Amino acid sequence: MQKPMTITEKIFAAHSGREYVTAGELITAKVDITLANDITGPVAIKEFKKIGVDKVFDKDRVVFVPDHFVPNKDIKSAEQVKMIREFAREQDLTNFFEVGRMGIEHALLPDSGIVTAGDLIIGADSHTCTYGALGAFSTGVGSTDLACAMASGETWFKVPSAIKVVFEGELQKWVSAKDLILHLIGDIGVDGALYKTLEITGSTISNLSMDGRFTICNMAIEAGAKNGIIPPDKITEEYLKGRSIRPYKFYQSDEGANYERIIEYDASKIEPTVAFPHLPENTRPISQVGDVKIDQVVIGSCTNGRLSDLKVAADILKGKKVNKNVRLVVFPGTQDIYLKAIELGYIQTIIEAQGAVSTPTCGPCLGGHCGILAKGERSISTTNRNFVGRMGHPESEVYLASPAIAAASAITGKISSPEEL
Repeated sequence: MQKPMTITEKIFAAHSGREYVTAGELITAKVDITLANDITGPVAIKEFKKIGVDKVFDKDRVVFVPDHFVPNKDIKSAEQVKMIREFAREQDLTNFFEVGRMGIEHALLPDSGIVTAGDLIIGADSHTCTYGALGAFSTGVGSTDLACAMASGETWFKVPSAIKVVFEGELQKWVSAKDLILHLIGDIGVDGALYKTLEITGSTISNLSMDGRFTICNMAIEAGAKNGIIPPDKITEEYLKGRSIRPYKFYQSDEGANYERIIEYDASKIEPTVAFPHLPENTRPISQVGDVKIDQVVIGSCTNGRLSDLKVAADILKGKKVNKNVRLVVFPGTQDIYLKAIELGYIQTIIEAQGAVSTPTCGPCLGGHCGILAKGERSISTTNRNFVGRMGHPESEVYLASPAIAAASAITGKISSPEEL
């Protein structure tokens, strides 16, 4: 009889030519996609050239997305992008995304159909775990490991043990996927799933849109997880149809698969949640936030820069104005999302509310550009990290929340629920 396996173990078995794998094993597996950006790509290219091979393993599967300091903020960032641009031309890569065609990598790759269900994906960016929302294994790696995979098409892994998380129940008004993942991280801590699979399931998740699922898997790394993964279903299939550029495969965990632990939540009891400085685990429900004045609001990023996020923000901002003591900066995840948001009137609403809208970039999320905080300033942001100095000065503060809480806070000038408007 076949050994019961989790989704992640099945993907590893399929990509390593094995009938089954077991948590803790060291394996070598073939990769479907390798990904790098304008910060990690140049390091990977230098290491790739040291290996002594002439060509990448597959020009269709080695992907470069300049998005962190793009459009280039200074000479150094321009040189970084120039290096990956020239490498992409030299290797005749299919997937190099120039300004105007690019997006934030973890919104761009799924929407472009480059990553798909059943894939094994590695990226030199910790939020590569986003694609687990499709029922893929995806994880961040170092630039040296990435360089080896760019050359060989494979890499090594220790098969992670799994934690199953079950969300049941209907969400309260204004509670979103961002609140679910912040609630989980607040409960188990930033090291609560260290080098483990977080398999996120339950009726609440089955009813979530793909946008919400991407948000949850994006932040699996903030609990220390090796990967986050959501069982694929009809919603996944609807998303992939006509989008995925390669055949996809849906894996489901077997009955009797081994989980290190199972965590269950009644999602109907979860409030909108805010992570206070300086860790994503430092969470409080909105009812316990108190009076926290803010200077800046950021809506966007690879966590919450999708069309539904912009809709929530626009619906709350419609007919209102951003507080005179606050600056609101909005970053659509991709050019396509930006264009659709224009067509649907979301961008006009945001600008009429006196928010600023930027081309897709990771800029403010990592304290790169387009929204740096000065000493003593506070930002509420829909991004994924709030470490010391994450968005600028070491004595600034970042609070993490959903687009609904962020948009309401932009209007009131303090961390607020839309219920307060």
